[in-house]
Amino acid sequence: MAQKLELPFRLDSQLTEVMRLRVQSLQQRGQSRQDGERLLQSNEAVYRLDFSQQSLHFSHWTVRLAQKGCLTIVATSQLWTPDLTHLMTRQLLEPAGVFWRAPRESSETQIKCYEADAHEFGERIAELAKVRKVMYFLFAFEDGCSPESVDCSIAFTVDR
Repeated sequence: MAQKLELPFRLDSQLTEVMRLRVQSLQQRGQSRQDGERLLQSNEAVYRLDFSQQSLHFSHWTVRLAQKGCLTIVATSQLWTPDLTHLMTRQLLEPAGVFWRAPRESSETQIKCYEADAHEFGERIAELAKVRKVMYFLFAFEDGCSPESVDCSIAFTVDR
């Protein structure tokens, strides 16, 4: 029987703040972003996954939204170090994971997503985990969704 591993996405408040300061600094100086640079939007935050094991196969997503809204998760494809380098658009993985709950749905209703994209996204994360200990993600909160109302993790089976 394969071992399961569920990894929670953790808010990286320090890196989120570094990216917000970059935006603020550019605005104060009246400068624009570098060509291809991806600036953090006000509704976004940086999250991370720490991989304790490397040989993983994607199993499923566990996303809970306490209220209506939409959560979009975008991964960085390269080993991005926000304290040393700016996030460039070319470093973002496609497809993104998009999860939502409609306004009139109860909290018991299953979260909706674009299943094929979410599955491919999970498989790409598992592939990158083979060479990484940490991955960074941009979480975008929309339509009433907020960091306080989201609980998100990703599950894998582990190679033995």
